[in-house]
Amino acid sequence: MKQRSLTFFALVLSLVVISVSVALAQTVITSNQTGTHDGYDYEFWKDEGGSGRMTLKSGGAFSCEWNNVNNILFRKGRKLGASQTHQQLGNISMSFDVNYNPAGNSYLCVYGWTKSPLVEYYIVESWGSWRPPGASSMGTITVDGGSYDVYRTTRVNQPSIEGTSTFDQYWSVRTSKRTSGTISISQHFNAWESRGLQMGKIYEVALCVEGYQSSGNADVRTHVLTIGGGSPPPTQPPPTQPPPTQPPGSRSAFSTIQAEDYNSVSSSTLQVIGGTPSGSGIGYIESGDYVTYRNIDFGSGATSFRAVVASGLSSGSTNIEIRL
Repeated sequence: MKQRSLTFFALVLSLVVISVSVALAQTVITSNQTGTHDGYDYEFWKDEGGSGRMTLKSGGAFSCEWNNVNNILFRKGRKLGASQTHQQLGNISMSFDVNYNPAGNSYLCVYGWTKSPLVEYYIVESWGSWRPPGASSMGTITVDGGSYDVYRTTRVNQPSIEGTSTFDQYWSVRTSKRTSGTISISQHFNAWESRGLQMGKIYEVALCVEGYQSSGNADVRTHVLTIGGGSPPPTQPPPTQPPPTQPPGSRSAFSTIQAEDYNSVSSSTLQVIGGTPSGSGIGYIESGDYVTYRNIDFGSGATSFRAVVASGLSSGSTNIEIRL
């Protein structure tokens, strides 16, 4: 085999929760209830007074309405069991589109809990008559092209996923309201930790509509939660993809060929990574990306091929396809 080209295909797996096309009967809930519906965990919860109604639709979608309640929560997402940190889970993001009509105090947010430490967290995208949480800001961060104020509050002897407890709440509250777009949840987690707000192991990530001493309604038309896979460093724009090193006309297949010494690439995200000027590898590889190594001289007698690969995935697998 002489002067053949090698093409590497790398597949980075991620766990994606999507809406399926199979029509499911819509489920209507009017009292406190938790469960699983079409791949998503859900919860309807309210305390005394007023009324509420939640309609579960396909995938992460749902609609809800509430009238003269004291406190009510509607949410759909994933309960993850508090067995892994967000770094171990991989990148977490959410796309959403909501027709949101609060009359009074209400939030539209990403909501969840961590354990060890016990933390209740909010990423608030829109709200009603009052912008939460009424505390002193710890600073402003920029995520997904928008500005968010960061807050830390403490709840003393209040209900939690571990019973009555004292725990911290972490908040990112957008400075201008929106009801659709993409939320890079992991970037908020990273920003909180950089300010000393320790995150525990993730128990839950959900899209939540909350009402407090208010009425209103919301139609969650789109809600897709994606958990897993890698992403570029948070809040840092990806560097310009460097041109490949141009190797000599012929290279021996019996010597080490560095990953970054490719001839051509098909990718919008792939980067040369590492600590040396010429790099020490290639990263940020997405499904379907490939690089090509030309003019590889196999001589005669070659019977096998070996490649060294590193992956940040804590579970699942990474598949590489080699074509000669």
